[in-house]
Amino acid sequence: MKELVVISGKGGTGKTSVVAAFASLAGNKVLADCDVDAADLHLILQPKTHSVHEFRSGNEAVILQEACTGCGACLVNCRFGAVKQTSGVDVEWMLRASAHACDDCDFCVRSCPNRSIDMIHAMQESYGDADRATFVIDPLSCEGCGVCVDTCPAKAIQFPERIAGEWYLSDTRHGPMVHARLGIAAENSGKLVSLVRQQARQLALEQGKDLILIDGPPGIGCPVIASITGATMVLIIAEPTLSGQHDFQRVTELAHHFQIPAYLCVNKWDINLNLTETIEKCAVQFGVQALGRIRYDKDVTKAQIQGENILEYSKNGIAADVRDLWQQVISAISDKEYVSSMNANMAL
Repeated sequence: MKELVVISGKGGTGKTSVVAAFASLAGNKVLADCDVDAADLHLILQPKTHSVHEFRSGNEAVILQEACTGCGACLVNCRFGAVKQTSGVDVEWMLRASAHACDDCDFCVRSCPNRSIDMIHAMQESYGDADRATFVIDPLSCEGCGVCVDTCPAKAIQFPERIAGEWYLSDTRHGPMVHARLGIAAENSGKLVSLVRQQARQLALEQGKDLILIDGPPGIGCPVIASITGATMVLIIAEPTLSGQHDFQRVTELAHHFQIPAYLCVNKWDINLNLTETIEKCAVQFGVQALGRIRYDKDVTKAQIQGENILEYSKNGIAADVRDLWQQVISAISDKEYVSSMNANMAL
């Protein structure tokens, strides 16, 4: 089983459009969208989801109001501002004022809920809850550090595992697809990417597929590392701009670091022929083979509006470029001698 990952040094270079077009050319394959932070392959392939699974990662604090004594320890100790006071005494103001108002009466020591939580509850029942402080956790601000859990004297804060997103098993008009969506402000996108690849491999084994075609995330961060490690090869989509040249160099260095054979395709090459040639020369210096060029064509945007890939929308022009590129990709991914030599060179 082979894994082809299409990546880029930045977003917007056209890698998803290339993967969507490859999807209609590749035969016995499983599709995987590993750009979990901003997944958009589904916008073109319009999958029919038949299995939805929760992705859990990290923890978040939840205050049990029936057990909370309103002491404010969680508010004082949270450095991320995730604890919100909704009513009652302003604990922060009391702390600031204590230096000027303290008479050393020792009452706070004697009434501290850490020493006598039952007494606090008895006082609340006697005087009512009108002035009782109420605290809640803002899930978007909570970093899951657990400090509030450890410092709560009433043990009134639970620390359940956080639901950080979802991953899906779907069918498309071009074959099965594994994709995911990371939740708002959620972390561990690299872990979710690894899960998507794992499920794609399992699906490929179950269905006898010999290729996993992956739409990778942009950049060089954790999600990209999780997308390319252990892959058969990566195809880097670059655009002919100065920033595109720099981004290509960064992502190429990343592929070399993990000893993954890398190849180049310059998208929209005809908007700047000089920079296209410069990037291709740079690729030679890095030991990266340029497999092809794709011209600029407004039909790509028109195809996206129709929910189609470029090969479904058009048969000429840019479609010919993509077909030629795919033939080069098939040749490269099947060339075991070249892959072996690439691994040997990168190990030097």
